[in-house]
Amino acid sequence: MPTYLSLLNWTEQGIKNVKDSPKRLDSVKKALKGIGGEVKAFYMLQGAYDLAVIMEAPNDEALAKLLLKIGAAGNVRTTTMKAYPEAEYRKIMSELG
Repeated sequence: MPTYLSLLNWTEQGIKNVKDSPKRLDSVKKALKGIGGEVKAFYMLQGAYDLAVIMEAPNDEALAKLLLKIGAAGNVRTTTMKAYPEAEYRKIMSELG
């Protein structure tokens, strides 16, 4: 299953209601599970981003739909990247000419 890394920032609305953030995280975990995915790791950050989530999802389209729903709620903005685990990285590198 593909792995993704999302970096998130709270919006003005999200920081005003920051105490609700754990409940929102639980809701995202449940929604991700509902599409056949899973949160692998979650971190609150210091610096340019507020949060980081490492997750698996069945495919790009399923995750895009979920992230659009999350963004539409107005509490966070996401920057999401597809991540290649070490085994896939090694396979890709070994196939280079």
